[in-house]
Amino acid sequence: MKRMDRAVATVVGSAVGDALGAPFEFGPPGAFSARFPEPGGGGEMCGGGGWEPGEGTDDTQMAVLVAESLLQRGGLDLPDIFGRFQQWAAADPKDIGLQTEDVLTNGMPWDLAAAIHFQVTQRAAGNGSLMRASTSAVYFARAGRTMTMDAARRIAALTHGDRAAWEGTAIFHELIRLTLADADPLRALPDVLEDVHPDHRRRYRTVLAADWHPDQATEFNGAVWPCLGSAVWALRNTNSFADALRAAIDVGGDTDTVAAVTGGLAGAYYGWEAIPTRWTEPLHVPLPGFDGRVMRPADLIDLAHHLETGMD
Repeated sequence: MKRMDRAVATVVGSAVGDALGAPFEFGPPGAFSARFPEPGGGGEMCGGGGWEPGEGTDDTQMAVLVAESLLQRGGLDLPDIFGRFQQWAAADPKDIGLQTEDVLTNGMPWDLAAAIHFQVTQRAAGNGSLMRASTSAVYFARAGRTMTMDAARRIAALTHGDRAAWEGTAIFHELIRLTLADADPLRALPDVLEDVHPDHRRRYRTVLAADWHPDQATEFNGAVWPCLGSAVWALRNTNSFADALRAAIDVGGDTDTVAAVTGGLAGAYYGWEAIPTRWTEPLHVPLPGFDGRVMRPADLIDLAHHLETGMD
């Protein structure tokens, strides 16, 4: 499989998962399969909960903002990314995480806002940095393990002061890097975990183990550990992109983000041809605060092409 096919599928797959899972957010386990018991029967990109069919949420909107900053600035410009996030947050998007909203609107500069939030609340291990990482993972994939994991941590730290969020995002970046290079991300997990900060390695080793199940999570999957763990579990225990997404959404809870992370991983793993066209055709990603722009599948594909070649 061509590397570009995997890169495109990472970006589009994450967006598909986000839009597919959004109507089921905070619902019970099994809700997706209960509504659509026949895989491939159509209608799954159903909308609901305030979302149009195929509409990308804050997960994909922020991923696009990261991508456009990386491409337009020619690399990692953290103040620029933070500024784009602030512009977006000020435009009253349909959904924004409480923690992310506070960091982006607390009036602190880009390099202090998340850290001060964490000092005050001691709560910043949400999945809000992981959910937007598909585009940056593709962009930095050619740069090697050290650089891609470091970039993930630095982007995550813009909104999340807890290192747990940094490490989860770094693991995702590295799994994408390996998969784009035709390596098996699941077999590589033990080695990847060796580059996780020692204070967080044990917890990630638990949720990424082959025998872990989302039912064993000790936190709601809005937290970074069970979110990433559920995505890897879905990839490991299914045999197609579509089945991985169904399994991820059927976990329940924070379904848009679990499915977005799963979609990124499964997209990289199975490639572009594996993503059902019935899920890509209605896909659209509005960008509040940016002149009413709406990204369509062709725009996301073009974005992925530029991200894949951006570090050459």
